[in-house]
Amino acid sequence: MKNIFFISTIVALFGSSALFGAGAIEGELQKSNINMSAIIMFLGFVFATLGITYWAARRTRTAKDFYTAGGGITGFQNGLAIAGDYMSAASFLGISGMVYMKGYDGLIYSIGFLVGWPIILFLVAEQLRNLGKYTFADVTSYRLGQKEIRTLSAVGSLLTVALYLIAQMVGAGQLIKVLFGLDYEIAVVLVGILMILYVTFGGMLATTWVQIIKAILLLSGATFMAFAVMYHAGFSFETLFTQAVAAKGGSTAIMSPGALVSDPISAISLGMALMFGTAGLPHILMRFFTVADAKEARKSVFFATGFIGYFYILTFIIGFGAIVLLANNPQYFDAKGVLIGGTNMASIHLSQAVGGDLFLGFISAVAFATILAVVSGLTLAGASAVSHDLYANVFAKGKVDEVKEMRVSRIATIILGIVAIFLGIAFEKQNIAFMVGLAFAVAASSNFPVLFLSIFWSKLTTRGAVIGGSLGLAVAVTIVVLSKAVWVDTLGNPTPIIPIQYPAIYSVTVAFLAIWFFSITDKSERARRDREGFEAQNIRCQTGIGADGAVSH
Repeated sequence: MKNIFFISTIVALFGSSALFGAGAIEGELQKSNINMSAIIMFLGFVFATLGITYWAARRTRTAKDFYTAGGGITGFQNGLAIAGDYMSAASFLGISGMVYMKGYDGLIYSIGFLVGWPIILFLVAEQLRNLGKYTFADVTSYRLGQKEIRTLSAVGSLLTVALYLIAQMVGAGQLIKVLFGLDYEIAVVLVGILMILYVTFGGMLATTWVQIIKAILLLSGATFMAFAVMYHAGFSFETLFTQAVAAKGGSTAIMSPGALVSDPISAISLGMALMFGTAGLPHILMRFFTVADAKEARKSVFFATGFIGYFYILTFIIGFGAIVLLANNPQYFDAKGVLIGGTNMASIHLSQAVGGDLFLGFISAVAFATILAVVSGLTLAGASAVSHDLYANVFAKGKVDEVKEMRVSRIATIILGIVAIFLGIAFEKQNIAFMVGLAFAVAASSNFPVLFLSIFWSKLTTRGAVIGGSLGLAVAVTIVVLSKAVWVDTLGNPTPIIPIQYPAIYSVTVAFLAIWFFSITDKSERARRDREGFEAQNIRCQTGIGADGAVSH
């Protein structure tokens, strides 16, 4: 009954807010006219996903159910769910918006996001499933000090989740603002409330199935959009690019590199963040514990890579299509000549240009589904870091029952939801692909080095991992906060203290060097046990003997 009460409450809240938005449109140039087909599809998806959440809540009885859906997801299903996690607002809205704004250079995000997958496929997927249980900290702390490593992993996870959540909340706020005419702040609050409901009651099972459904819908919608764009260009890329250059007043700058990343150091740094950060994202790594064994984990990455690679080809076409079909159409711009809703909304406006109001409704609902599913996965990863890593294993030292652990996780979910709302409002003007790039940089600087070396380097010690991981994290966060993105664009200062936008080349290098140095110079008794534990860990890592299995209900 409690579940039904909460679900009914949020649906009523969402519906009433949508009606309220109808009266908020007049006189505001950043909001578009009410699109009833979009609203109907939009609310239909909310009802459907809340139904999935209620179904999942009835099947979520244990901590394993809550964190990993009982380990009973198949490789194909998990591949779709991982693709759903990856095809986030940053991918669909942010990358297409980046291509619309910068042209050719926007492709660096598509390529960077994709090339991280071979690292996961060949280096960590099978090892993760064999060594871990709920979070990647189970792997990094397998033979190292539980308290120190889990604390570091939890901090790295929470910072990564926070930056990633900003991108999703900004995308959601702008989308609902354009679609419903609601104030941006109200839109962000509504998304936060729905996100809290999904995770608190449905856990990983609800999040997984929402991701699967969303992935299928998004791939279908993006395929149609790309097909429509290519049809308009006579299925010729040369024609498409020629029309895009013409739409930009004949300037060929959009077809040349350097508009987004102007120097080699920045290009390498961004590439490192996107490539190594993929293998350090806590919400992606958690997905490898939802399958039954290492074989299914490998299948997951195989299918995910195919779906994601195909999708990123589509976003590039969609971005250039937006240039061609929107640039000279005043319908999509406000009185100042700015795209309504900002560049993040380029793909949304393109959907109306190629498919009318009905297709706009479909794409808007799918984009909202994309955001809601991803923020749910992110929130679950953050809550798991708090409840499983910090509460259960650091503070309670493993002596805690599942009921208390799940209660802490749900409390953490609510707190994370509130934090996400405030961050989403504070970073309203940021490009969401750029914000995700910063999240990847933090993950690449702290989570990935410790995870990678804990699996493959026998001489790694607790001291080396903690100091190196902490330094990498500190350098990444410091550069992010003092750079233009936060110090100037968000905090309003006139000039950045550090003139660096992409920190990974510095922070990742610092992390690996510090981990190496402080490990090889560690002669303590703890270090001796860390090194001796590698052989037993490696046997389980390679064979899966003793790995945690799936449960059945």
